[in-house]
Amino acid sequence: MRRGEMRPLMISVFLLHASKNPKHTYLLMHANNVTPDFAIRTRNLWKTYSVGGNDPVEALKGIDLDIPRGSIFGLLGPNGAGKSTFINILADLVNKSSGTVEIWGSDIDHARRQASAAIGIVPQELTIDPFFTPRETLELQAGYYGVPAPERRTAEILVALGLADKAETYTRRLSGGMKRRLMVAKALVHRPPVLVLDEPTAGVDVELRAQLWDYVRNLNAEGITVLLTTHYLEEAERMCDRIAIINNGDVVACDETNKLVRELDRKEISITVTEPLAEIPASLQDMGARLESARTLVIRYRPSEMAIAKVLTAVDVAGLSVADLSVSEPALEDLFLEITRKVAN
Repeated sequence: MRRGEMRPLMISVFLLHASKNPKHTYLLMHANNVTPDFAIRTRNLWKTYSVGGNDPVEALKGIDLDIPRGSIFGLLGPNGAGKSTFINILADLVNKSSGTVEIWGSDIDHARRQASAAIGIVPQELTIDPFFTPRETLELQAGYYGVPAPERRTAEILVALGLADKAETYTRRLSGGMKRRLMVAKALVHRPPVLVLDEPTAGVDVELRAQLWDYVRNLNAEGITVLLTTHYLEEAERMCDRIAIINNGDVVACDETNKLVRELDRKEISITVTEPLAEIPASLQDMGARLESARTLVIRYRPSEMAIAKVLTAVDVAGLSVADLSVSEPALEDLFLEITRKVAN
């Protein structure tokens, strides 16, 4: 008998007894037809760490956050901003100092087991037993949550995350990307309506990253709310309906993704002309145009103050023959840097 074959059974039995009948919690969760407006809701959430004899460190400072049911919600911020503390409170790994937290309508102070059953957490760290196979890992996790054997979706999840052909391989032999996908699989075994992805694509190659995001979109289409943290801001901009930016323990911005980006109120138009220019035409000088090359003019403008038609009219007045024209929109990265630098100053 292989080393890993008996251990999941023994540990599952231990966990079933140690966790006060998790099957009851699982059944209670899925018998509950409540569909709250917000998958996660916090009010005046504080977390203060006491570090020896030093001054207390305020990791979260009165966070008010509403994460709508069915959304893909991005929580962004620089290192040390408070994102991990926030997620660890949701995961019951850190105790909040004050405030309220609700997960799928269950207050973590009064219904912790129901709240935990409603959420799946994919942490940054890889927490996988190297001597278990992916199949054994998911079966163990399902046992921990009390998922009845007929309702387990081990094979389905392995296929969806591209791990079916590695189902019987020891996890220590999996690549970094496969281990990351197995972490996502573990978070899904109890069918939580809320999924938290903490830096899910760290160390994952481009192809596997695309597959992972496709699967996340499918989960979201099925009604699962996704809370995402990532340092890949282009991923957040592409994936998330709404975004909150947290810095120094405060939420400094929160809105729909496209509205946040539009708040920058700036665009850049690049005009390539057919003939080289020795200087900037007079009709374009007042617009702050600059020569990027002998045949390329670049103009930055605020859409709220000047329509692009005015720029094109000035080009026409200057008698320029246009060979090419492109308009660059601001990106989430621009907003992120502007907000975090403003707060730092």
